[in-house]
Amino acid sequence: MDIKKMHDKPPYGMIAILFIGAFVALLNNTLLNIALPTIMVEFDVKPSVVQWLTTGYMLINGILIPASAFFIQKFTNRSLFLTAMMSFTLGTLLAMLAPSFGVLVVARMIQAAGSAMMMPLLMNVMLTAFPIERRGTAMGIFGLVMITAPAIGPTLSGWIIEHYTWRTLFGIVLPFAILTLLYAFFKLRNITPNRDVKLDVFSLVLSSVGFGGLLYGFSSAGDKGWDAPIVYGTIIIGTIALVTFIVRQLRMDDPMLDFKIYKHPMFALSSAISIVLSIAMFSGMILTPLYVQTIRGISPFHSGILMLPGAVVMGLMSPITGRLFDKYGPKILAVVGLVITTVSTYYLSKLGMESGYYYLMMIYTVRMFGISMVMMPIMTNGLNQLPMISNPHGTAMNNTLQQVSGAIGSAILLTIMTKRMESTGAGLFAEAQASGNAPTTAEGLALLKEQIEAQAMLDGINFSFFISTIVAIIALVLTFFVKRVTPPKNDMSLDKSHESKA
Repeated sequence: MDIKKMHDKPPYGMIAILFIGAFVALLNNTLLNIALPTIMVEFDVKPSVVQWLTTGYMLINGILIPASAFFIQKFTNRSLFLTAMMSFTLGTLLAMLAPSFGVLVVARMIQAAGSAMMMPLLMNVMLTAFPIERRGTAMGIFGLVMITAPAIGPTLSGWIIEHYTWRTLFGIVLPFAILTLLYAFFKLRNITPNRDVKLDVFSLVLSSVGFGGLLYGFSSAGDKGWDAPIVYGTIIIGTIALVTFIVRQLRMDDPMLDFKIYKHPMFALSSAISIVLSIAMFSGMILTPLYVQTIRGISPFHSGILMLPGAVVMGLMSPITGRLFDKYGPKILAVVGLVITTVSTYYLSKLGMESGYYYLMMIYTVRMFGISMVMMPIMTNGLNQLPMISNPHGTAMNNTLQQVSGAIGSAILLTIMTKRMESTGAGLFAEAQASGNAPTTAEGLALLKEQIEAQAMLDGINFSFFISTIVAIIALVLTFFVKRVTPPKNDMSLDKSHESKA
């Protein structure tokens, strides 16, 4: 593989195919956020149960993405993409026709099995195809997929739910998935280097049990309670398996997921910041629709419109941020972005029963603007410190940690919201009874209960956003230690043992 020739003329056509596939997969990930209340009513499930449509998707990603470093090195990018896109397409079809909630969850997991490969594969192709000095701009465009697709999901979903059923969400994705699959079959070629690596099955089992156990335990806590044996049992088992997995990888000559990349300080720091920011970002994507629709009673369509400017701003800013990164480095962008994110998140923790529609739109848009300045510069700076041979491991690690931290963070913050709701609701009801003004009629008691539930949920949402503010402050403090790195020499093109299977 002639790295220099490819750097002079990157394969834009092939990258476009990967972009479309990744965009469709990521868009589908957040399409259901606004539809969750509708699905909850149709299948008669609790909020903590319907959450599995999101958490289950993340669960499969958290299990499969750690293995992506192996797959990217072992198999050609063409065969990987076609397999992933076929899985995603099959899952989309099954979800559209799902007769029960259980089948819908399984369909989402089949989708996730395909989407798990998309982001690591695309990111690895980008790192291979572009020289170091242009990576910021390239990864900024990559951010259009990573950030914009999830951001516009709620808007598109809101319009569809307003006029059609939730099944249409999958129906509109299916043709794009099929067309992308067909186009890739005829046009996609191989550019990433491959080598003959062996899959350590025990490592794969440990990784699945470790990440899967943690995600299942944390995600179940909101429904079953933290004192349930299935909750703390799976968390303990997951932790033990994950520690064993890490120790095993450190001792292997050719690990499935190379944890030695954390000897590079800026990569380690970028991972820490990304983890903390993912917790805040994913929680906001769940808490905001809950407030807008449940507390304010705003329709799904107008709820989606509220989030549209944020999506547009993120889309416009991502390439701009990439160019600024190439020119000025990551630190100033990350610091400014996290100050904006922290302040706007704090304002979201002060919402009231009558907070204005356009006020909400402004705060949400400003928050998205802040996040757009942080994610890609920090991630790109960390990856730039790795030698090219470690790129598959770096991209796999970043994507794994983002999924796991997002799922665990969302589960914890939703649990915090639920517990706060329960305590606030009990306090308000006791206060009403103690005042002697509590209604005595069934109709009056029902109205009081409805009012207390709304006030309790508002308090729970506000408290969760306050916790997210603290999380954002932690990320802000970490960014002051970021330094622009001098990337290592391109060592892969000099190593004859790493040959392309193009």
